[in-house]
Amino acid sequence: MYTPSRFHESRPAVLQALIEAHPLGTVVTHGAAGLNADHIPFEYSAPTEGAPFGTLRAHVARANPLWQQDGSAVMVVFQGPAGYISPSLYEEKPISGKVVPTWNYAVVHGHGVLRAVDDPVWLQALLARLTDQHEAGREHQWAVGDAPPAYVETLKKAIVGIEIVLTRLDGKWKLSQNRPQADQLAVAAELPALAQWMRTR
Repeated sequence: MYTPSRFHESRPAVLQALIEAHPLGTVVTHGAAGLNADHIPFEYSAPTEGAPFGTLRAHVARANPLWQQDGSAVMVVFQGPAGYISPSLYEEKPISGKVVPTWNYAVVHGHGVLRAVDDPVWLQALLARLTDQHEAGREHQWAVGDAPPAYVETLKKAIVGIEIVLTRLDGKWKLSQNRPQADQLAVAAELPALAQWMRTR
């Protein structure tokens, strides 16, 4: 990923926060058929001694060949907030007109080796954690235990777990750091979803 120094983000807590806020990752693999991308919601676990950048866990359909990439190097892309920036927001626009459109965004690339996990106990625990994570905050929360046990067992046979111990995290926060403060304030006002992320820079 091309990352000019002013857009580079390396603080672990900031990178991890984006993954947790936007857990739908794009898993990029390269196999015999060439490049492939799968879009999967992940659970992120904090760094440990054996996983200094954390660990990603998810599950895929058994019919999905991704899990058969067991032992392969992969990259997982997490896309945070993004938005188009109009030149009309810049102070220079009425002065010289020497401004052009751009795009602001925050993104994290996680690198590691994929491990397939075909273990019903491991899967049951993962399904419960993922469900609890994404149901949190809902008025009427659903739990895995709300479904009939036999039904859950049948569906578990149709999925395989994947785990990626992260060996590297790369972040790019392209959030108007190269613009004057007045332009940054105008962009933040126009795109409130990006304003919080701009403040982290």
